Amino acid sequence: MRRVLIAWIGKTDLRAPHESEVVGQGPIAQALVSRTFEEAFLLSDYGDKEVQPYLKWLKALTKTRVEVLPHKLSGPTNFGEIYEAALHGVGHALGKGKEAQLSFHLSPGTPAMAAVWIILGKTRFPAELIESSREHGVRTASVPFDLSAEFLPDLLREQDERLKQISRGAPPEAPEFADIIHKSRVMNRLIELARRVAIRSVPVLIEGESGTGKELLARAIHRASPRRDKTFIAVNCGAIPSELVESELFGHKKGSFTGAASDRKGHFREADGGTLFLDELGELPGPMQVKLLRAIQEGEIVPLGESKPAKVDVRIVAATNRTLTEEIGSGRFREDLFYRLAVAVLKLPPLRERPGDLGLLIDHLIAQVNREAQSEPGFKEKKLSVGARNLLLSHPWPGNVRELGNTLRRAAIWSDGPSISSEDVREALLPLTTTARPDVLGRPLGGGFNLRDLLKDVARHYLERALDEAQGNKTKAAGLVGLPSYQTLTNWLKTYEVQG
Repeated sequence: MRRVLIAWIGKTDLRAPHESEVVGQGPIAQALVSRTFEEAFLLSDYGDKEVQPYLKWLKALTKTRVEVLPHKLSGPTNFGEIYEAALHGVGHALGKGKEAQLSFHLSPGTPAMAAVWIILGKTRFPAELIESSREHGVRTASVPFDLSAEFLPDLLREQDERLKQISRGAPPEAPEFADIIHKSRVMNRLIELARRVAIRSVPVLIEGESGTGKELLARAIHRASPRRDKTFIAVNCGAIPSELVESELFGHKKGSFTGAASDRKGHFREADGGTLFLDELGELPGPMQVKLLRAIQEGEIVPLGESKPAKVDVRIVAATNRTLTEEIGSGRFREDLFYRLAVAVLKLPPLRERPGDLGLLIDHLIAQVNREAQSEPGFKEKKLSVGARNLLLSHPWPGNVRELGNTLRRAAIWSDGPSISSEDVREALLPLTTTARPDVLGRPLGGGFNLRDLLKDVARHYLERALDEAQGNKTKAAGLVGLPSYQTLTNWLKTYEVQG
């Protein structure tokens, strides 16, 4: 069984390469030198400029394979963020697919970090707890009490459940989905569903507003599928002139129509064995929907100008920002094609319904903006002022993640110095449109209006928000929506079909 050390990098560790006569080797190096570990996973809240020299120095001292897992914290004592990061580290270690004997190092980092290791090591994921000092060396920590999982907050039990699934052989947290930045419950559930369907070859339908990241999710599904080594082709159905859609998808023979100067394979044959992503599916004209249905049902296509069908093995992942059930009702989309594609339906929530994700995305995207601009003349790394960040956090983002990313790029261009001010952000923001949903109290009566459905929508919206903001703690969620107890909240969740 491989032995694995997991620890936070502390200030003493970073000082060790330069001040060894004062601080010694530091807790981590001391543990790796005096004990045998096959792997070490080091969680870090520090930047690369501080960590990389330390990592180079550390690797010269030990044969242990060392991997740094960056986790930016809003503060060194933020228990929730520390716990999330620690879980990620443990999950990463267990996700290697082999049994592991874990050791959690209590000495590096803050007392809050040590407390989290004790909670994890003393409940469902037994691990050796170690500590070290210059005077006494490395030794097993004596923690004379057991912490019962019964007394842990709901958040901890919920997160531990994920690691239990890993130990039972459930699909691990696939690295293919790592580009989808999130921490909200609603996105956690979506990624879990996407991981489950990725390993199948069934069609997938992704619904979501513009800018929510439908293609990003489609690519992650492809990379996590058995077809990962084959072609992924993305097609924007709304960008193809209606008279050319059939040729673009199925191909054509030279001379089959005016302008067909050479043979064309078409996207279906180019994606043979792989994945074909049909974006803006609702824009397909009616006659093409019929031919697409046949191609999916029969697994074959007929290129223009040819009489014999050609077999193709293509996985379809389709996406739309329309509500296809409404399109079916209005006669703009075929019901049989919808049910053929909707074997697995994934609904990407808009950014306004992803509590806790906006701050993470801001940090991720501003880092991306800096990377993109590194090669530009006079490059200066941009950072957000407190006022700028608060302005970004308070904006509703109708254009979702795409709008957020483009706004940050504009703000970086407008700012003269290294700091992006609130004025830079204000100038970069696009004016809000007035095409929001009708007010709940102002909707017209008749014409399909249904009071029960409206009440259900309102209840589900606020129940889901409360669960997200309370991070799954039902007692806290009940208080947020004015219910007297978690039992009452549970009854409401059942009534309105909300997963608790």
